[in-house]
Amino acid sequence: MKFIAKDIDFVTYYRYSFVNFTDMNIDYIFSIGLMSGTSLDGLDLVYVKFNIDDYQDFEIIHTDTIPYSEKWKTILQKSIDFSASELTTLDLEYGQLLAERVSEFIEKYAITKIDFIASHGHTVLHQPEKEITLQIGNGQVLANKTKHKVVCDFRTQDVVLGGQGAPLVPIGDALLFSEYDYCINLGGFSNVSYQKNEERIAFDICPVNIVMNFYVSQLGFDYDEDGALASKGGINELLLDKLNDLSFYKKKHPKSLGLEWVQQEVFPLIDEMEAEVPNILRTFVEHVAFQISNIVEQNAVILFTGGGVFNSFLMSRIAILSSGKTLKATNEMINYKEALVFAFLGLLKIKNEINCLKSVTGASKNHSSGVVFYPSFYERK
Repeated sequence: MKFIAKDIDFVTYYRYSFVNFTDMNIDYIFSIGLMSGTSLDGLDLVYVKFNIDDYQDFEIIHTDTIPYSEKWKTILQKSIDFSASELTTLDLEYGQLLAERVSEFIEKYAITKIDFIASHGHTVLHQPEKEITLQIGNGQVLANKTKHKVVCDFRTQDVVLGGQGAPLVPIGDALLFSEYDYCINLGGFSNVSYQKNEERIAFDICPVNIVMNFYVSQLGFDYDEDGALASKGGINELLLDKLNDLSFYKKKHPKSLGLEWVQQEVFPLIDEMEAEVPNILRTFVEHVAFQISNIVEQNAVILFTGGGVFNSFLMSRIAILSSGKTLKATNEMINYKEALVFAFLGLLKIKNEINCLKSVTGASKNHSSGVVFYPSFYERK
């Protein structure tokens, strides 16, 4: 059994719902946003306040990152090979984990005002060309356990409409961070968002931490702090040429990447051509910097976010190759921008406003994506 986006039977427990805020005397909406990236750094949580009439008037009030246990990290790493029944179970169990983490976050900061929770979930499968996408983290479980309205599953509808289901952050870039020429995230993958001819353009650029963290883990580290190991390695020029020549980089946008592509295209290439981890890291840093430099125009104002920003060696190579004006946001924005934007996507969904752009994903139309769950009056024991 495959998890197919257009297979409505797979999502029988989904309940779409809209709330008309114009009927309510509300100026600000309070939300908790959840994000789990492919690099498995942990679960990011934000508590944020939005002005529903002026979206650029927002405030991140509390933030937290909760690392995954080794058990959960292993489960999520291996989940791509799970059977359909195993994924169904995992969806429920991961939903329970999210509920526990959210409840702890609420208690830690004594949060009392919550209008909804918006959860990205964790991507297990993403092959939009086959109409497959799956983000685990059961919304009904999360709603029932936290006793709060939940918005989740932001990708499925877009894939049904012929889109990539990614990237989803660009609507947030356009409405929350319009002062920047480019918004680039450096996470498991790098992705870019920018305005061109009155249209928002966005796509995945290349893998970043999903590859570098994999190889540095062979030396017993979770990540290459400041790029110290990479800076001591040498560039394997032949490997670099092969990486830059991968067919994905010749495709026109919209386009997106997933773990499956990395496993099929990147890891075998690296393993065949280089054995020394510092050399792999150094070569891949140059690959990332080169791919980004192909995207940005000179002297652009760029907002960089994501964990990769803390890799100072990577950032220095990007700055040198791109000749752009790279800007670091505050640590809060670097770490939590994606969780913030998913909270914002949830707000747009609840207001039934567009949160998925066809110019970005390739879907047949702009649309309001996501699923809304309400706590059940009872829980099946």
